Amino acid sequence: MRKFTTLLFLCAVLLCGAKNQVYHDARQFPLLGSVVPAEEGFTRFPDSLKSQVKRELLYTLGTNTAGMAIRFSSDATALSAKWVSTLELEMNHMTPVGIRGLDLYTLDENNEWTFVSSVRPTVNKKASKYSIVSGMEKKMREYLLYLPLYDGIDSLYIGVDSSAVIEAPKVDLPCREKPIVVYGTSITQGACASRPGMAYTNILEREMNREFYNFGFSGNGQLDMEVAPLLASVDAGLYIFDCLPNNTAEQLKERIEPFYRYLREKRPDVPILFVESPLFPIIRYNKGTADAIYAKNDVLKEFYAKLKAEGAENIYYMEAEEVFGGNTEFTVDNYHFTDMGFRYFADKLKPIIRTIAK
Repeated sequence: MRKFTTLLFLCAVLLCGAKNQVYHDARQFPLLGSVVPAEEGFTRFPDSLKSQVKRELLYTLGTNTAGMAIRFSSDATALSAKWVSTLELEMNHMTPVGIRGLDLYTLDENNEWTFVSSVRPTVNKKASKYSIVSGMEKKMREYLLYLPLYDGIDSLYIGVDSSAVIEAPKVDLPCREKPIVVYGTSITQGACASRPGMAYTNILEREMNREFYNFGFSGNGQLDMEVAPLLASVDAGLYIFDCLPNNTAEQLKERIEPFYRYLREKRPDVPILFVESPLFPIIRYNKGTADAIYAKNDVLKEFYAKLKAEGAENIYYMEAEEVFGGNTEFTVDNYHFTDMGFRYFADKLKPIIRTIAK
């Protein structure tokens, strides 16, 4: 009986911090991965772009918070979050946590980001509230809270126990100088990571301790010129073009040159990495898809060769075979990456980025 009473007491102590929470508006803390003024909220596209973007879906995707994260420090013994999703989106090949949940990391003594917990959304409701962790030792820690990959956030509040301090980060990590900018498709946006932290841009951000901007737009990474000024507005250390899966060979012939020329004119010294389309597992069976992928990769290779012949500098190229080779176990549905696929892709990109980024 005494052991049972002791156990109940310990459980009560652990849960107490989670219950007595004081909530703080996340907008008061630094937001990584967005060029948009803070007063416009959590979004990748500024309000001014709405009238310029020709496809409504593209603009909606721009309001998704893929690659964005809140940085703060706290000595809390318990942390929680409550937030309101913009869309309440659901998909049949991606987890709710990945779509519209959050993901919390903390910085260890070696300045490496370590996983704390995913933050699960409420099913079939836009409003969510979740106790992330409790029972921690009371000491100051640095936190990185990733936002949803495939939804937006109308409001977000971070809860700490009533006696805790929560404030701006004390450590300037990930480094925000010369961030890496990635332009791409649903894969870049994070489909189909099990949770936000497993999108490849977020993996690289943590492991390289360098800010990444995720300009991945599901089905809509089609080299729209309206998006080019947004990329050019970032004082980047590297631009990565990872958009081939959303373009046909003909679209690529028409669109990649003006998009590249605009970016190069605005940022003449920033390195640019062109990435071929992955050789998705489906090409083993679907000849039409295989032909289309090889055709667009050939177009990209020819364009790169043309630029090199012109004497272009600071341009680099990554062939599809360099990524997955003969591996076929890296997707959910023949196209979108699993966590293993994202891990593999990040590992391939990391040494290249370290070599060529400013």
